[in-house]
Amino acid sequence: MARIAGVDIPKQKRGVIALTYIFGIGKSRAQEILDKAGVNQDAKVSDWTDDEIGRIREVVSGYTIEGELRSETQLNIKRLMDIGCYRGIRHRIGLPLRGQRTKNNSRTRKGKRKTVANKKKATK
Repeated sequence: MARIAGVDIPKQKRGVIALTYIFGIGKSRAQEILDKAGVNQDAKVSDWTDDEIGRIREVVSGYTIEGELRSETQLNIKRLMDIGCYRGIRHRIGLPLRGQRTKNNSRTRKGKRKTVANKKKATK
């Protein structure tokens, strides 16, 4: 199993797909990395030589990926919360921040339903 940027890359997959296992690398960036490294995109990871893996590691080191990218994202969210902007407030209270309606949907952000009981009707 090849190890790039602290992530085990699956051997049985094609190079482009295997690189997407690294956080921060999608399909288009994986193609770009393999082009810069001069590696065939259709070749499986098991067919890569040590020299090719070294070149890929070199190219990947130029990108912000994995732990560094995760911490950068968290810092951006924390900054929004600290300045108290609209998006920061929505992050703080756990609601969607991109204008979605919240009356019926957004269960992923809001969590499990919290049922509120109705008042009992007074008998006449």
